[in-house]
Amino acid sequence: MTLSIIGLGLIGGSFAKDLRASEFARTLLGVDASPANAARALELGLVDRVVALDEALAQSDALLLAVPVDAIETLLPRLLDAVRPTQTIIDLGSTKLRIGEAVRNHPNRARYVAAHPMAGTENSGPDAALSGLFKGKTVLLCDLEQSAPDACKTALELFCAVGLKFEFMSAEQHDRHAAYVSHLSHVAAYALSLAVQSEEKAGYAVPRLEGGGFASTVRLAKSAPEMWVPIFKQNREHILTAIDAFSERILEIRQALAAENYAKLDTVIREANRIRELL
Repeated sequence: MTLSIIGLGLIGGSFAKDLRASEFARTLLGVDASPANAARALELGLVDRVVALDEALAQSDALLLAVPVDAIETLLPRLLDAVRPTQTIIDLGSTKLRIGEAVRNHPNRARYVAAHPMAGTENSGPDAALSGLFKGKTVLLCDLEQSAPDACKTALELFCAVGLKFEFMSAEQHDRHAAYVSHLSHVAAYALSLAVQSEEKAGYAVPRLEGGGFASTVRLAKSAPEMWVPIFKQNREHILTAIDAFSERILEIRQALAAENYAKLDTVIREANRIRELL
């Protein structure tokens, strides 16, 4: 199989590493809007060749779209316009509903598989690519009834090759759940980063006093706006609902602390501790 990876950063590059190790694809082609990223991906051996998008489409059996969700929304209809009946196009974006709506009535919609691997780090670019990033993690596959059986088969085999487990849902369900378990975490991290930076303007306490809890909680605040602003835009309504739910809990804790109601705080923390049963 010849596979093209569109976007050679953390996700695309990590897929390249694991797909090469698994020998799933005979040839890996890369496409990236950044000449620097493309050159670095070649230098790192992530792909065999860097090509233009049209060349990738002409030469590939399957294409992985690992670019920001606004770029996927623009690229996908163009790719489906020219896709062959035996090709598979898989997007790896963190939102699904708006992307799916963009091609819902496209005559070649069946050649497209909507997927979201629930894995990543705060880093970006080809140097951020990690072997084994997806092993044991879950990929959310959406609206598979709209995808051709052979396209689904290709996607499932590809995801198996990198060690991903499967969950199936609608695009609407995906975006609602992702707002809480993925997108809200980034909102909280950005807000925490800003609050701490506002307090520590001199930059003294953060590097000297921060503990493991702060570092792990704020880690996601390093994530690039080029990736996350489009996600916030596309999943705006669900993220707003999630922020409201989070804000209510913050206010509950604040009110208990202001009232010196430590029994209430104990209850809230014990309720929060139940997350152990889910993770």
